[in-house]
Amino acid sequence: MRRAEAPPLRKPSERYATHLECSRCSEFFEIDTLQQTCSKDGGPLLVRYDLRRVHDAVERDDLHRRPQTLWRYRELLPFDDEANIVTLGENNTPLLDAPRLGTALGLDHLLIKDEGLLPTGTFKARGAALGVTRAKELGVTTIALPTAGNAGAAWAAYGARAAIRVVVVMPETTPQVIQRETAAYGADVWLVPGSIADAGAVVKKACAERGWYDASTLKEPYRIEGKKTMGFELAEQLDWTLPDVIVYPTGGGVGLIGMWKAFQELREIGWLAQDAKTRFVAAQATGCAPIVRAFDDGADESQMWPDPKTFAAGIRVPKALGDFIVLRALRESGGIALAVTDEDIAAHMRLAGEREGMLVCPEGGAALAATARLRREGWIKDRERVAVFNTGSGLKYSESLQGRAPGTLSSGQLPA
Repeated sequence: MRRAEAPPLRKPSERYATHLECSRCSEFFEIDTLQQTCSKDGGPLLVRYDLRRVHDAVERDDLHRRPQTLWRYRELLPFDDEANIVTLGENNTPLLDAPRLGTALGLDHLLIKDEGLLPTGTFKARGAALGVTRAKELGVTTIALPTAGNAGAAWAAYGARAAIRVVVVMPETTPQVIQRETAAYGADVWLVPGSIADAGAVVKKACAERGWYDASTLKEPYRIEGKKTMGFELAEQLDWTLPDVIVYPTGGGVGLIGMWKAFQELREIGWLAQDAKTRFVAAQATGCAPIVRAFDDGADESQMWPDPKTFAAGIRVPKALGDFIVLRALRESGGIALAVTDEDIAAHMRLAGEREGMLVCPEGGAALAATARLRREGWIKDRERVAVFNTGSGLKYSESLQGRAPGTLSSGQLPA
């Protein structure tokens, strides 16, 4: 029997995105022109949709007939025409029960959302897919961005797919495999001393002088739209409910902001109940914890973290442009920010591998370590359902993988 073909994604006239809105002052910006941040106060811009039209146009059950990719949520994505989509096959990622690891952490119901199975091996593929798609639609020819880890590699890959030049500036401490991967996609890669903040300063100046498109975290409006699909998937995989707690490793915080935005949109169109709530946890490292310090101090924004140090490169971000949105999401959800040591991160990377066969990245290890501490301290309660995000494959951090060193056998000797 011939299999029914999936319906076409969308015609250009069926876009539901209406405009961009400043996250600080709510200023209106046109969506069909190149925009970076708010011209009044520098706030990140957020894509807004005609959610009433979305509600009337599509039902949850319609998703069953669509491919298992992030593009299945097309009414809540801002691209104009399916012909412009830049894709490397962004599959839905698994939400895995982790009972043995949960037992070790004292949890009754632990779930791990494994983003390491996306193209380029991290959740950064989601943001790059949407960001490069919109850059292509808006006529961008050169993209530049700083990276602390995997964003540069992902944007380089999608830039290559779209035939757009990509310039990536990264700290010289960025893991070697990520440096080489980024170059393998044809990007121009430059190393600088210091942190991602130093790389960002180089990108800012280069974009101003050379007219390049600045794709730094939250300096363009579309990366967050790709990241928010993590929230759509999580809700759908849980039969349109939310876990009691979401633990997310937080550097720039775009994924956490994106999910917070996603759940708001799903409530507006009636796909989530109005009382569907989750508490967000922002997991950071003690060597770089600006969000944690601001949260503990009751501040609305973080301060630049001096001399950031952690082997979890993706969360080695001394000051996030969208920190005030992260802090707002944490407080409005009844959540918390927590920092863990590099030793705890390494221990939980090893524990995930030994208990569940999951090769989590250091950032995922940070989220697990934070989860364990919150359970010990009673913040996570009995029988609560906890979803932890592993944001990338541990294979991208080969120098940081844990486990016993291999033994050596002499000729004819058998293992003990």
